[in-house]
Amino acid sequence: MHILQALPCPSTRAGPLIKCQMNMESSQRLRGKVAIVTGAGSSGPGIGTGKAISVILAREGAKVLLVDNNLSNAMETMGQISEEGGSSSVFESDITQSDDCAGMVREAIGRYGRLDILVNNVGVVSKGNIVDSSEEDWRRTLDVNLRGTMLCCKYAVPAMIKNGGGSIINIASIDAIRCGSWHEKIAYTASKGAVVSMSTSMAIHHGRDNIRVNCIAPGFIYTPLVAGSLSEGLRELRKESSALGTEGDAWDVAYAVLFLASNEARWITGIVLPVDGGLLAGTPLSQFPSLKNVQADR
Repeated sequence: MHILQALPCPSTRAGPLIKCQMNMESSQRLRGKVAIVTGAGSSGPGIGTGKAISVILAREGAKVLLVDNNLSNAMETMGQISEEGGSSSVFESDITQSDDCAGMVREAIGRYGRLDILVNNVGVVSKGNIVDSSEEDWRRTLDVNLRGTMLCCKYAVPAMIKNGGGSIINIASIDAIRCGSWHEKIAYTASKGAVVSMSTSMAIHHGRDNIRVNCIAPGFIYTPLVAGSLSEGLRELRKESSALGTEGDAWDVAYAVLFLASNEARWITGIVLPVDGGLLAGTPLSQFPSLKNVQADR
C-alpha cells in the first residue's frame, strides 16, 4: 500500500470533456465532507466514472481519498483535482483484501478526521453465459464486484456511525435489473444484482444510524473501459437504443452520485437510480424506428 499527499502536478490527458466540465461553477454542496471513491482512476485516456466522480465531489468541497490498485491512474485523477484547487490524496489498495479496506478507512479518518461518503465504483467484467463461464472468472468477478463492495462497506459503516451518519453509493449496472447487452456476461450480472440486493438491505439495517445506502445503475455510457472495444456502428446502436437517443458519459454518473451524496437527498435511501437515457423505460421494439437503419457488427 502506498499513500500520497495531493500535490500540484503536470497537466493530465485532458480532453474536451474535462475542459468543458472545468468551466462549470461549484456550489460547494459537500463542503466539510470527506469521501472515499474506489476505482478513482480512469483505465485509459479519457474520463472514467471513478475519475469523474472524484473530480465532481472535490469540486463541490469534499476532501477525497482516491482508492485504486493502479497508482498512476489515481495520481492522474489527483492531478486534475489539484489543478482545480481541490483536496485529495491517493491510497493504493486491493479492495478484495480485508486489511486494505480497513486501511483505507483508517487513512481517510487519520488524514481528514472523518468519513461521510463512500462510493463503491470498482468493477470488473467477464464474458460468458452460464455454460461457458469458467469457475475462475466467476470467482474473480464476484470477488471484486460483490465481496470488494461488502468489505469497503464493512469498515466504512462504523466510521460513519461515529460521526453521525453518511451516504454510501454503490455503482451497479442496468444489467442488475435487466439483461442489458448483446454480450453474455452472467457473472457480472449476478454480481451487480447482488450489490443491489445488499444495498437495499443495508439501507434498512443502518437507516437508524443515519446512513443512507443507494445504488446507481449506469446504462450504455461511453468511457475508456469500453472505448477500445466499440466500432462506430456499435456505438451508434448503443446511443439510438435509449429513449433520448443520445450518448451518456462518466459525468452523467458523477452528477447522480453528487446528488445522492448531498443533503439534498437526505430522505432518499434504498433506491436504484438508472442513469441510462431512458433505456429501461421501453422495450427494443419501442425504439425500432430509430434502430432499424443502424448497421452494427457484433
